[in-house]
Amino acid sequence: MDTDRFREPADALAELRARLKAGHAAWGGTQVQLARRAGLGRTVVNQALSDSAPAPSAQTVAGLARALGLGKEVRSLLDLLATASGPVESPDGVVGRPIGDWDPHDLEVHPAVYAPADEERSRAGGPQGRGHVASVLPSYVSRPHDGELADLVAAAANGHSRMAVLVGSSSTGKTRACWEAVQPLAPLGWRLWHPFDPTRAEAALADLARVAPRTVVWLNEAQHYLGAGQGLGERITAAVHSLLTDLKRAPVLVLGTLWPEYANAYTKLPKPSQEDPYSQVRELLTVRRITLPDSFDAAATDATRAQAEAGDRQLAHALKRARDGRLTQYLAGAPELLHRYKSAAPPTRALLHAAMDARRLGAGLHLPQAFLEHAAADYFTDDEYDTLADNWLEQALASSTDAVHGNLAPLRRIRPRTHSTPAGAAPDQPAYRLADYLEQHGLNQRKMLCPPASFWQAAHDRLTHPDSLAELAEAAANRRRDRWAYHLWQKAADAGSTSALISLALVREKAGDQDGAEQLVRQAADAGDASAPNSLARWRQLVEDQDRLERFVRRQDEVERLARRAADTDAPNDLADYADALNDLAIYIDAQNQLDLIREETRAWPETEQFARRNADAGYAASMIDLDARRENGDPWPYGLDPDGTPSAPWDLFTQPPADM
Repeated sequence: MDTDRFREPADALAELRARLKAGHAAWGGTQVQLARRAGLGRTVVNQALSDSAPAPSAQTVAGLARALGLGKEVRSLLDLLATASGPVESPDGVVGRPIGDWDPHDLEVHPAVYAPADEERSRAGGPQGRGHVASVLPSYVSRPHDGELADLVAAAANGHSRMAVLVGSSSTGKTRACWEAVQPLAPLGWRLWHPFDPTRAEAALADLARVAPRTVVWLNEAQHYLGAGQGLGERITAAVHSLLTDLKRAPVLVLGTLWPEYANAYTKLPKPSQEDPYSQVRELLTVRRITLPDSFDAAATDATRAQAEAGDRQLAHALKRARDGRLTQYLAGAPELLHRYKSAAPPTRALLHAAMDARRLGAGLHLPQAFLEHAAADYFTDDEYDTLADNWLEQALASSTDAVHGNLAPLRRIRPRTHSTPAGAAPDQPAYRLADYLEQHGLNQRKMLCPPASFWQAAHDRLTHPDSLAELAEAAANRRRDRWAYHLWQKAADAGSTSALISLALVREKAGDQDGAEQLVRQAADAGDASAPNSLARWRQLVEDQDRLERFVRRQDEVERLARRAADTDAPNDLADYADALNDLAIYIDAQNQLDLIREETRAWPETEQFARRNADAGYAASMIDLDARRENGDPWPYGLDPDGTPSAPWDLFTQPPADM
């Protein structure tokens, strides 16, 4: 399109916005959806389409054009922007650029965790469950400190210079709060300056004198400025003080962030005999600190829940998984956890894989160090294992327990309370807990993988809690690791698990040892498990139902013969027989589905597959839904089956240790 006729900046800006708005209307989505699609902040998109805001940046225009399908118009849109912006002016060499030109991530606002559009699809291992990091920030939830910031921003907008330093632990939302606070200044033409190059301290000291009115001075991680060594910190502090008190340069707004330990060090009074390295910093911070809480209180959590219910998936995702109200820590720390895991060296990765598998298969929260070390062995390739350093375990634990944003770590060592020991850990050995986000990632990404032999060996040798042992035994049985299942159930039963006794009873029943099965059931009942007698009876009823249904299923050939004959004739009697046959066929289909379930529960795998495939060939695909998934979990019953459905292998195959045990 011809853009030469728009020679005045105001006309060019109006035409630019008109084209963007037309593209937005034709596309049909909301501004929030557009922001996500373009990878831009919501405020940036809103101002780009607002008639009262400054001209957007070239990056914003190009991003919106691509998101709206205006790729062929990008060049003309940028030409309009160049005319609208006019010549680049820097009166007296002032620093900074318009607030609307900044991306919050460039100002060190942490990226937030990716939230899948479909949680169920994510758990199924779909493309949305791959642990991406979102480029769009989640909705912002105001808290009390935001009110204090808003008052300072309002004062700055009214012509008064102000400063605030937000003090809070890692990833409590300090930088995001500053970013949200300055947004009302963007339509007023304010600039933002982030001193960064060549170093933060050098940039600040060199250019603080060039800060012009209506500028936000962005001192994120203020320890790099106020606490800089060799006297630079005090000199920067003095320059900031001069800026705030110079009426000719008002209004300016100085915003910084600090961890509590830095704020305490800078404001602590020295003893009479000590040097005072932070005297000016202490004076500057005395009335200019705003403290952030480590977690969301009830009111903030309720507000977050309302935003989640309104459609913010990132907040909904965090609400489900963050503990103790630490939502911002989860949102900021989870992406870094994922990065740490993906870039881990083989020893660290082996420990994390062992921990992921343990948690997804039912082990307790607290994993003993001895278990992780033993289990990790078969997670290495041959080359990796042969080249391990002698102190590989110490190196791997040091790497995996090093904290990221929000004080999160892939593995966290558990400190037992003086009156208790974590379940699954012996009192004389350390235990570790896998980060919740990595646990969820492992559940999604490793669900179709069966742990190696060293995992099952470590579970048997190193875990002691009966619940963990029983859960892992069930997982082993589901993956056709039958001998491991038996020995894990046996150890769980020895540790007091009545459910393990019942599972062992079923194994004995299937192997033909009815007396042994009944003895184990009585043992479970004597231990207080009221369901024990019914468990064996129910299994026996399933076997009887299986036989009954198989006899009914054998009528299938007769039903199909009647159906074919009825289709070839109009005889009333044949039609009546056909109607009866259809009814029988419906019952038969239901019987087939029931039989599939029974055969699965009684582990008659070859017959289950045979009947499932027969149904599928007849057009009844429901019985095939789980067949491939079952096969992915391991080979069918490895010892074959007798005609009555029981394992054909002798009983001692189950009671012998596995070959690799």
